[in-house]
Amino acid sequence: MEKRTLGTSTVKITPILMGTWQAGKRMWVGIEDADSIKTIRAAYEAGITTIDTAEIYGDGHSEQIVAQALSDVRDRVEYATKVFSNHLKYQQVIEACERSLKNLQTDYIDLYQIHWPSGSFKSEIVSIEETMSALNHLKEQGKIRAIGVSNFSREQLAEAAQYGRIDSLQPAYSLFWRNVETDAMPYCVENNISILAYSPLAQGLLTGKFAPGHKFDPEDNRSQNKLFQGENFERAQQALEQLRPVAEKHNCSLAQLALAWLIAQPQSNAIAGARYPQQAQDNAKAAEVKLSAEEIAQIDNIGRIVTSHFDNTGIMWEW
Repeated sequence: MEKRTLGTSTVKITPILMGTWQAGKRMWVGIEDADSIKTIRAAYEAGITTIDTAEIYGDGHSEQIVAQALSDVRDRVEYATKVFSNHLKYQQVIEACERSLKNLQTDYIDLYQIHWPSGSFKSEIVSIEETMSALNHLKEQGKIRAIGVSNFSREQLAEAAQYGRIDSLQPAYSLFWRNVETDAMPYCVENNISILAYSPLAQGLLTGKFAPGHKFDPEDNRSQNKLFQGENFERAQQALEQLRPVAEKHNCSLAQLALAWLIAQPQSNAIAGARYPQQAQDNAKAAEVKLSAEEIAQIDNIGRIVTSHFDNTGIMWEW
């Protein structure tokens, strides 16, 4: 898989990244460590070398699973992890990074990201200047290679960029959730900041595997995802029906079509999660799907069947 440059850094990433929220187990149902390890390894062997995780995913459990899967090929992969919103004071950032380095069994992190802005989830307000000061120090030490932010608005991103180089933004972004296009994407294009889209398959909705009336286990975070509720879910089914012929034309799945559309957007890359090896292998193949400008526009219009009818801003879940 041909790699892309992350922002203006020296880090190279694959346009499809492996997402590992589920490997942390918390807020997911039926996840087994052995499956997670095999799946992450399968992603790597299929050409996905950039792995995204976070300290909050099972309190470091996801990071540990990533290390178990890939430590022997550390020099051939890129680790992206995140510090949570309750650890944004200077010393807390330093300590969180040290924990992540230990969990990942490595002496450097390729991309270290602020997971949520200060104040999120009732966390203490810390100035972005203080947090960036710690991140810049870690970068100077060689413990991190690039700095990114996640779930930041354009305004928050621009403020953070006053205190150091930001090379990536990680927003919720898919054909069915597109707020970033009118908010931060223009700023990212102008300033050469890579977009790493999480939930690029709308948590599986864009795979077409969830039929009308599907109910999630209450412990599954998707039970609170706005896209799976009421009219949003019904409109998604209508859109999927219109996407099927396009996918068939390319001899690819709906999921691969959605990923191919996303990585064709300006500055955009897709973080795709997977529970099982075959899913990771299928995600990797999305990089081979080449869409024409007309098809990209057609898919864009189909996606608006969903997004033009509801407020796809704020957080995707009703927490």
